[in-house]
Amino acid sequence: MPTYLIVILVAVVTAVLAGGIGYLLATSTVGKQQRLELGELEAKHQQRLLDVEAAAKEKLLEAKEEAVRIRTTAEQEARETRAQAQQEKTRLLQKEENLEKRAEDLTRREEGFSARERSLEEIRAQLEDALGAQLRELERVAQMTRQEAQGVLMTQVEQDLRNEVARKVRESELAARDESERRARAIVTEVIQRIAADQTAETSVSVLPLPNEEIKGRIIGREGRNIRALQQATGIDLIIDDTPEAVIISGFDPVRREVARTALNKLIVDGRIHPARIEEVVGKARQEVLQRVKEEGEAAVLEVGFQGLHPEVVRHLGILRFRTSYGQQVLNHSKEVAYLAGMMASEIGADVRMSKMSGLLHDIGKAIDHEVEGSHAVIGAELLQRHGVPAPVVHAVRAHHYDEEPHTIEAFLLIAADAISAARPGARRETLEAYIKRLEKLEEIANSFQGVQQSYAIQAGREVRILVRPEQIDDSSAQLMARDIAKRIESEMSYPGQIRVTVVRETRAVEYAK
Repeated sequence: MPTYLIVILVAVVTAVLAGGIGYLLATSTVGKQQRLELGELEAKHQQRLLDVEAAAKEKLLEAKEEAVRIRTTAEQEARETRAQAQQEKTRLLQKEENLEKRAEDLTRREEGFSARERSLEEIRAQLEDALGAQLRELERVAQMTRQEAQGVLMTQVEQDLRNEVARKVRESELAARDESERRARAIVTEVIQRIAADQTAETSVSVLPLPNEEIKGRIIGREGRNIRALQQATGIDLIIDDTPEAVIISGFDPVRREVARTALNKLIVDGRIHPARIEEVVGKARQEVLQRVKEEGEAAVLEVGFQGLHPEVVRHLGILRFRTSYGQQVLNHSKEVAYLAGMMASEIGADVRMSKMSGLLHDIGKAIDHEVEGSHAVIGAELLQRHGVPAPVVHAVRAHHYDEEPHTIEAFLLIAADAISAARPGARRETLEAYIKRLEKLEEIANSFQGVQQSYAIQAGREVRILVRPEQIDDSSAQLMARDIAKRIESEMSYPGQIRVTVVRETRAVEYAK
């Protein structure tokens, strides 16, 4: 409620009270003293009323001033609000005008685009008509349909791509082959120069010289009992023929053959040859050979530098001293492979210790492969795994004839070192039958390819030369054929070293002058 209304209300209430009091004083029958007191009281009330009226007037004046101030402020705010609204209205009007202008611009652009689109459609239709007419004219001139022309073009493109691929393959192969051969030749030459190995040629028979011809009869004994006892105790055949002062000891197992040779030599020196003595001497000879096997294994391990191998591994390694492969002594071959693999590993930064150990133990399965079925690589790997040989060595041994896919650099080095040791001149010798079969297999693989006219296995089976029909095989196809034949030989044949595949394509023009 406003202040001036409060003041007016107070004044009215005061006036009513004063009138009531005066009325009571005038009509009362109290005494004079009371009237005087009432008069004083009335005077005081009158004074108070005057004060209240004065205060009310003052409050009313203040209220009016406050109302004027409030009204002035409100009017000022209203004017400011109207001014802001006017400015906002003006800004909105400008934006609306700008939007209308933009809409008009967009409309004009759309009309221009529509016109251009119609023009492009007309041009496209004209081009399609011209292209159709051109195609029809080309079909008429070429006397073939569009599909036939596409087929001819695709055939030509396919042939061009095939020639390009063959050319790229040939260039890449030549570059890779040159670089790999250069690097490999340098490494192999280096390691071969640093190793000197003996050439071996042992067979499955041993010849024991005799001091005289009379000893032959004592070896045979009465009714052949001595020779039968010796054969039964050793498991080896003794051949006593017309060869002067010699006995032939024949057997597949080289350890048994060595036991028989040692025992027979002791019997000849001792002079006492009878079944009981033969059995005793054979037992001693067997112990000596087993001790020699142990010593040979320990000597090989000490020579290469791998002390601490399991005794069973060392024993099987010593047995390799009496085993041969294509005339090559397996223990010497294993040591040679260890040296080669170690030197190549040092040249390329591979693990030298693992490479040498893999080379020394890679053929250990040949010491037991006649007792257990399976590849000597797999048998040897299982033996090494059972006796705590490191896993990289076990993998390299298992993979050196691709019974398992090699995936370490040491395994690839072992494969290379094994091939170098086996393929060097004089290292191994091959039976005539196996040699002929290998040559026949080479020519059979080459003749199985379409377009081959003739093939010849030359250079002792180290090269196969293929003559192709020039009307069927072009230069690019000849390159691809050489690659395919080489891959086929790698997958179907086993051989030492490498085999060169040469594809010869020749075109001759012959005329006769009459």
